[in-house]
Amino acid sequence: MVKHELIAKAPKVISVPLWLFISTRPRQWLKNTALFAPLVFAGEFFNPGKFWLVVFGFGIFCAITSAIYLINDVIDIEKDRAHPFKNKRPIAAGKVKPAVAITSAIFLFAFAVLIGAKISMFFTLAMAAYAILQIFYSLFLRSVILLDVMAIASGFLLRVFAGAVLIDAHVTIWFILTVASLALFLAVGKRRSERTLLLGSGKDLGTRSILMHYPESLLDSLTVMFATTCWFSYTMFTFFQPTPSAGPQVLVLFGDLPRTFLASKWLMATVPFVIYGVMRYLYVIHEKKEGESPERVLLSDTPLLITVVCWIVLLFVIIYGSQFLPTKLVRFLQ
Repeated sequence: MVKHELIAKAPKVISVPLWLFISTRPRQWLKNTALFAPLVFAGEFFNPGKFWLVVFGFGIFCAITSAIYLINDVIDIEKDRAHPFKNKRPIAAGKVKPAVAITSAIFLFAFAVLIGAKISMFFTLAMAAYAILQIFYSLFLRSVILLDVMAIASGFLLRVFAGAVLIDAHVTIWFILTVASLALFLAVGKRRSERTLLLGSGKDLGTRSILMHYPESLLDSLTVMFATTCWFSYTMFTFFQPTPSAGPQVLVLFGDLPRTFLASKWLMATVPFVIYGVMRYLYVIHEKKEGESPERVLLSDTPLLITVVCWIVLLFVIIYGSQFLPTKLVRFLQ
């Protein structure tokens, strides 16, 4: 809030670009890290060529998602003004004119397509499919019960496929199911939290018409269903995921192991963190009455953030252990 006050006092030539930047919702760029998932599990994260290629793709997707948010806020300008929290968004609050927002969105779209086309045709197709899906979501799909959350999940899948085609990586069916289940879990949790927040603020659900079609009992059932499929799909993924070519040679710490403990089964050591993360997010939704913004929950809920960090660290140790253990130590342990 203090930052907003400082921006409001700044000269117009400075404040308008800043308000426009806020309207692009840079915090939402966190979702685009899904492009890195195929890179990590393919064992290529420390491959400079592929790493920077995905970073480049991440930047392009950030431009696309920013353009989508600008268009979405222009479409929703009247609804946002009636919303207890969204009425503070720069476009709804009159800080940024709709014409400026649309012009900026077109520029971002053009920039992303021109740059993306030079990288990969399939990446450009995935990016275009994502943009079209999001525009249809803003205009129509978000008002259709169940299809709205499926559209959100499809957006995450397209991000993953975009990251995979950039490095020509294989994406297994269990990984696809994991991403889809997680996206559906977060989307349904978002709907439940939106409903709770609106009712708690004394506002009518008409400010978010789709919520009128979601009874709380249905949202609770869907939340449990996708929470279960999320951790189960991830468990199956870790069991069947082939060991990357780099190999988790960190396992030499344990000497000669029986076949029971070899290969990719060590990825299953990350499963408890995923199960706890899912349970913690359920707690956040039901008890803390949060979840309207998944990325905000991740950054603000300390136990959940610690769990995610631990999961990432353990994942990298298992997949990339041989790359950061000293060679002499590896030979000595062997």
